[in-house]
Amino acid sequence: MNENKKTIIEMRINKTGENLKKNNMEFYYAPTAADVCPLVEKLMPEGCSVTHGGSESMKECGIPALLNSGRYNYIDRSKAATPEEVKAVYRQAFSADVYITSANAITEDGVLYNVDGNSNRIAAIAYGPDSVIVIAGYNKIVRDLDEAEVRVKNTAAPPNCVRLSCETPCAKTGECISLKKADRQMSDGCGGDGRICCNYLISAQQRHKGRIKVIIVGEELGF
Repeated sequence: MNENKKTIIEMRINKTGENLKKNNMEFYYAPTAADVCPLVEKLMPEGCSVTHGGSESMKECGIPALLNSGRYNYIDRSKAATPEEVKAVYRQAFSADVYITSANAITEDGVLYNVDGNSNRIAAIAYGPDSVIVIAGYNKIVRDLDEAEVRVKNTAAPPNCVRLSCETPCAKTGECISLKKADRQMSDGCGGDGRICCNYLISAQQRHKGRIKVIIVGEELGF
């Protein structure tokens, strides 16, 4: 990466990180995706129970290999073979010591913004696990919640719908149909069973200091 561009990106990351700390979240900076695993190792004691949400960012940082190292009690959602088993794994997440996820957007004033279909991910972020580790590339940083909403509708949801084979308008056009509405509301979107933007979570100042730990990476990750 060009050093001048890197300097500006790091300024924005640090500004966001300071505001995350003001909101009682821990902040860590990883210059590259390769620097993420050593950070996560320091945040997870050996033998702890750990699980995660669906996250391309996590995969790009090599976290699955760490979880499968045998050093942790890994609650592996990929081993669930039936809908009932999937539901059981989602519920186990609430009693896990550590939950790993990404964020759909992080505002410069230190607020996390997440949107889900099944909502197991946002439920675990909000309550349950003793520790939540958020891994996000700098591309997830936005100015405010208005920009966070547009980022989800324009950048995150369409490729996720393609990945999950969801029959939605955004999977076919690349953007949410609600973006064309002059009086658009944050919760506006398509209809049908394929919709993945069903429940919304805004994580502002936290009551439980340090429970949420945010690692912002100096590279683009995920959707």
